Amino acid sequence: MGKTILISGGASGFGRGVAFGLVKLGYDVIIGCQIWPQVTEVRAALAAANLNAKVIKLDVLNEIDVKNATKYDVDILFNNAGIMESGSMVEIPLSVVRSVFETNVFSALNLAQLFARKMIKKGGGRIIWTSSVAGLVKVPFDGAYAASKHAVEGICSAMREELEPYGVQLITVNPGAFKTGFNDTGMETMDQWWDQGERLTKHWTIRELTSQYDPQIMIDEIISIVQDANPHYRNVRPKQVEDMVKEQQSEVWNLKV
Repeated sequence: MGKTILISGGASGFGRGVAFGLVKLGYDVIIGCQIWPQVTEVRAALAAANLNAKVIKLDVLNEIDVKNATKYDVDILFNNAGIMESGSMVEIPLSVVRSVFETNVFSALNLAQLFARKMIKKGGGRIIWTSSVAGLVKVPFDGAYAASKHAVEGICSAMREELEPYGVQLITVNPGAFKTGFNDTGMETMDQWWDQGERLTKHWTIRELTSQYDPQIMIDEIISIVQDANPHYRNVRPKQVEDMVKEQQSEVWNLKV
């Protein structure tokens, strides 16, 4: 596998950690950031660490940004950009649900399609797609995000088999709750709209974020996947969360209402 990788959502969290880690390993990394201030900050952080990488503005919802990104010839696409919106499925505004799907599903699929076509033409490549544990299990009060990641799972399972004959690999990574800040702000999002109309269900006051894991666990795993010539298709971390996923999926078969 070649050494040029484009990372969307590279300004923070797993994207940033993986980007910086791969630069240190000698990879040619193109770091996509949603807004210009992030581009400036990431460039400064690279310079402070004496590291060299290409940093570009890549808002996956912006047609100009996406077109600019596709001019690069990459061996690996890390399809990582995403957002989280919380709230019960009975109450959450449909506009909010649509925004989650626009970023996590449609824009991510668009980017994957564009680079997959380039990879097919050159006879190989790899797409690593950030899904989530939420794409494999039930997640009350986070159903919009979970639904978007279930959609990602369906897309990736189909795309993996469709691309395999052309030498293009597709791999998913499914993080549990890691302390990147993503989950914390995601749980707050329902506060923005909760008091803007009549509510029939209770506000979810419990933020079950007291046992988040060290992000470096997932960052190291993704870097290992990039380096591995024959990685697993699905990669749930940490291991105890993988066990929980398998247990919940098994329980569904015997679930009665």
